[in-house]
Amino acid sequence: MGVAAPNGVGIPAFTDAIKKGISGIHFYKELEDLNFSCCVGGIPPVSEELKQQYLSPLQLRNFNSSGILYGCIAGMDAWNDAGLPMNGTDNPDWDSGTVFGTGTSGVEKYREAIYHVDAGNVKKLGSTTVLQIMASGISAYLNGIIGFGNLVTTNSSACCTGTDAILIAFERIRSGKAKRMLAGGCSDHGPYIWGGFDALKVTTYKNNSSPEKASRPMSATASGFVPGSGAGALVLESLESAIGRGAKIYGEILGGAVNSGGQRSDGSMTAPNSTAVQRCIKEAVEDAGIHADEIGLINGHLTATAKDATEIKNWSEALNRKGKDFPYIHSLKSMTGHCLGASGAIECVAALLGLKNDFIFPSLNCEDVHPEIAAIIDTEKIPHKLIETDKLQVIAKASFGFGDVNSCIIFKKYTG
Repeated sequence: MGVAAPNGVGIPAFTDAIKKGISGIHFYKELEDLNFSCCVGGIPPVSEELKQQYLSPLQLRNFNSSGILYGCIAGMDAWNDAGLPMNGTDNPDWDSGTVFGTGTSGVEKYREAIYHVDAGNVKKLGSTTVLQIMASGISAYLNGIIGFGNLVTTNSSACCTGTDAILIAFERIRSGKAKRMLAGGCSDHGPYIWGGFDALKVTTYKNNSSPEKASRPMSATASGFVPGSGAGALVLESLESAIGRGAKIYGEILGGAVNSGGQRSDGSMTAPNSTAVQRCIKEAVEDAGIHADEIGLINGHLTATAKDATEIKNWSEALNRKGKDFPYIHSLKSMTGHCLGASGAIECVAALLGLKNDFIFPSLNCEDVHPEIAAIIDTEKIPHKLIETDKLQVIAKASFGFGDVNSCIIFKKYTG
């Protein structure tokens, strides 16, 4: 796996951060100067020096998309972590491919291009404009670095993007059409990505002076999400292939499901159809071949909006579990903010780190649990501190996105 998250770049740094409950959310003067209501956000700490450890000066001149940069870092780290070589031969690796998603790519480059075109300077656009603003720019750049010969594509499904990418890759392997797939999601940072959410009034405005307290999933004082950015990447592989080459295994994917509420009933462009959400969770459990009682932890979508209580209600009804019988549940967004198209992938990396290394990371800033949530589940099921346990066997991770789309994936601890 690989990760470029607001609270840690690289698996060691990210693992340390989530175990210690370290926030990667900071105040940004640029947002205040642009009259944003929410002036805090999550941006991975990637220095110029760190960039040069991954990409050549020529490659770095070829793009200024932060999302592509984060995706390349996470994707290369994942490939290396899997013990796989960067393909330096003249032939593609026919057994390997990538599904690497994004919500929006290269907005800074798009802005630059618009100004050049409006000024009549189309010839100043340069030769890499198309590569940076096409949605598939991230998978194209990773393909050039690694050399895939199988499916190479980019998916986009709002906040479900990263989780969907993993499930698409999973199905590719399960169908026997690939031996291994690099799957993940990435998102740019900055005002041109985050501005629309600020205008939509779904981001918080109450904690600009205390950024580490701003993201408050499941809290009674939650006032909206904190925008974030970054990338998460996982190498998926058939068990036969992984065992055959002695690969490091973080966990097993048992199954999953994706669906949509069709923006019908209580669903809309920005709100989930609860019937569809529950159906997605139930279908994921069924596809995984497990019983709902086997789930020991939920890695929720939980964005710190008014829909958190609805999400808990949907989990409870879908799993038919409540009170003390409800699984542990937490939200990584309390530390990273909502990393948009990258969120599902980064959160899957976090889930698998806990599964392999026997811990449940804390959910920050929800000591004042929302009363509607407290009425459904035992609040002790929300970990405020690190829990070290070797009892955790199965994790359910879900994402729910704009457009009324849903995805749920079931992970199991690998025991050999």
